[in-house]
Amino acid sequence: MVADVTSTTAVGLRSERGPILLAIMVTTGLVAIDATILSTAVPTLVAELGSFELFPWLFSIYLLAQAVSTPLFAKFSDMIGRKPIILIGIGLFLVGSILCGLAWSMPALIAFRAVQGIGAGAIGPMAITIAGDIYSLEERAKVQGYIASVWAASAVIGPTLGGLFAELDAWRWIFFINIPLCLLAGWMLIRSLHETIEHRPHKVDVLGALLLTASLGLLLVGVLQGGVSWPWLSWQSAVAFGLGGALLLAFVLAERRAAEPILPGWVFSRRLLLTTTLVSVGVGAILIGLASYVPVTLEAALGVSPLVAGLALAALTIGWPISASLSGRLYLSLGFRVTVLIGMVLVLAGTGLLAAFAGTPSVAIAAIACFITGLGLGLVATPSLIAAQASVEWNERGVVTGTNLFARAVGQAVAVAIFGALANTIYRAAGGMGGLEGAVDPVAIIPASQAVFVGALLCAIVTAVLATAMPDDRRSRRAMMEA
Repeated sequence: MVADVTSTTAVGLRSERGPILLAIMVTTGLVAIDATILSTAVPTLVAELGSFELFPWLFSIYLLAQAVSTPLFAKFSDMIGRKPIILIGIGLFLVGSILCGLAWSMPALIAFRAVQGIGAGAIGPMAITIAGDIYSLEERAKVQGYIASVWAASAVIGPTLGGLFAELDAWRWIFFINIPLCLLAGWMLIRSLHETIEHRPHKVDVLGALLLTASLGLLLVGVLQGGVSWPWLSWQSAVAFGLGGALLLAFVLAERRAAEPILPGWVFSRRLLLTTTLVSVGVGAILIGLASYVPVTLEAALGVSPLVAGLALAALTIGWPISASLSGRLYLSLGFRVTVLIGMVLVLAGTGLLAAFAGTPSVAIAAIACFITGLGLGLVATPSLIAAQASVEWNERGVVTGTNLFARAVGQAVAVAIFGALANTIYRAAGGMGGLEGAVDPVAIIPASQAVFVGALLCAIVTAVLATAMPDDRRSRRAMMEA
């Protein structure tokens, strides 16, 4: 068990825990910038490397690798500590970024994005888990403001840099920019974070990890390549979906027998953990739907620059940290469930606005819709995760955090695959050439993206229904604060 880093109750960069908080902020910046910097450069990437139909894999392979590695890293962190796991993640993210910057083709770039995704599978959960370890529930409400400021800054820096590199035809620097950030984050964590771990014998669920990776991989291949590389009704689709489904069932059965499963059954047997996990799936789906198609739609349909399109998307990642930083006051007074429901109302309004005007794209409307959606997601994602963390002890916190972020990554990976398949089908039916000649068809992209935005709205509706099933936590929250 990790010892408390300090007994002080001070919160801030100048407090005793300030160096650790700053290290967490820098580390969070790695994945925060990566969340928006690539989307603005998609048309430039397609023009140089080819194939519009393959570009969803840049996101889905990253998210798949992140999804399957997150629960493993979370489990390892409960065994050997947070520090070695987050340093491994930073190292993998660094290697993946260098390889992506050197990529010579779209398939090579997709493969190297998987390495990045594995690193992100350790970075994101560990940064959040470390904050949960060293700060109390009430303190975390204040700490969210610091972490949210990283996302707010990244929301502007990411799209701006991505658009600038795209306009300068220097998209490789989208990945090379991670090199100094990785080195700085690693150095700060080595210098500031110190843990005391009580080592006990553990069994690693290797079989579960392999089955989960293989099953999700096959299912994503089936969704993304169906109707593109082969017909939906073909033996290739049957193998991908049939074998992927069988392996997923085998994974569920294997987890029941595993001594220490990577996704333990008790996580899904507790109402609060189950509902927050399902809400996290919806958050991931909504987020990736907008992040993947807002910039490319504005650039192709309206002819705006990558920088302008990126700033429209940045409105989402500006709204998110603003509301996330304020969410602490809401859930401390109103409770986690009410805060999440308020957020879902905003998400429904934002995605509804985007879907309603998708047929007539507008930079202003897209930015407003993204901002409202971001405000809502900040009130959903952060309080639901903190509610899950606060309900368990230290030795379960890594698994709970990992499961929640795993669910978000799965939601993103599955959604980008489904949205990509839907968009590709409609894009080709509308006369689009699939980007094979390097240009995205400005006419065909509108109905394709419209279908994606309607899909994001449907995801928001389902997520709102799931959020209503969260238990009323006001009494238990007061008890935790008193404790």
